[in-house]
Amino acid sequence: MNKKLRSTLGLLGLLLFIVLLGGTYIFMFQRSDLNDREEKLKELNANSYDPAELADRYEKLKVRSAVLDSVLQNRKFNIPKDISSIKFYNFMNNVVSNFSEHTQINIEFQKKEQARDFFFYEYKLSGSGFYNELFRLVYSIEQSKELKKIVTLNIGNMIQTDDDGIPLFLVSFDMNAQVYFSNDSRFAPEEFVENDLRTGPIYDAFYPLIRNEIPPNIDGLLDVQGSKLLALIPEGAFIADTHGDTYLIWEGEQVYLGYLTQIDYEENAVSFILNKGGIIEKITLELDREIL
Repeated sequence: MNKKLRSTLGLLGLLLFIVLLGGTYIFMFQRSDLNDREEKLKELNANSYDPAELADRYEKLKVRSAVLDSVLQNRKFNIPKDISSIKFYNFMNNVVSNFSEHTQINIEFQKKEQARDFFFYEYKLSGSGFYNELFRLVYSIEQSKELKKIVTLNIGNMIQTDDDGIPLFLVSFDMNAQVYFSNDSRFAPEEFVENDLRTGPIYDAFYPLIRNEIPPNIDGLLDVQGSKLLALIPEGAFIADTHGDTYLIWEGEQVYLGYLTQIDYEENAVSFILNKGGIIEKITLELDREIL
């Protein structure tokens, strides 16, 4: 056997060894990877869609999403997904933004707990203010679009005076409120729109019917007590108070603690209605007979 033939056979043997070695590696060591890739390829081929079909499916899903959002939006309450505990503070700032300076509210975060399929943050609110503003506060929490509930509420009456010495009949309160949320987005629409939280004035159940405190006459109005009727003219009546100051007033004009209700030209008299701390009093002033 010549040298050239031996070299050719050696190369063929080496090539056969490499092929056997490669086949062994592929079929013994890479078989699992190949099977996984084949399964992935089959899955991709099964889920491959035409672009036009995908666009059509997208439009249908978009319409379906809008319908579901509309249903959620029309519900009175929604439960949002994963809200921050700070959001309630921002909500309260918006509610009390136009309250009077005499209404003061403190908010304290209490805890986070789970209630069945939902979670809630609990806050303690305390302070004092006018009864109607407290009513609006409670109404805003209870009627807010994102579900909130007051679980305890205690109210008491209190009296303060302002810088002019006028008594202010306020209420003190403390309450616990819970703010609900979920870890699922299917309980709230994509766009949030708050409910109408406006309220009208209501009767103040804590305002006393009879009061010892009489507001001071800071506007310099006519004090009818002890005053005298000086004259009647077509435009109204001249009245002098106990200090000798003269006032020209007409029907319906305000006086200290009340109003001039009637000018009687036939009887030469004027009548007033006064509210003295809840006690309604009618006072009539007549012209002096000597003047007549």
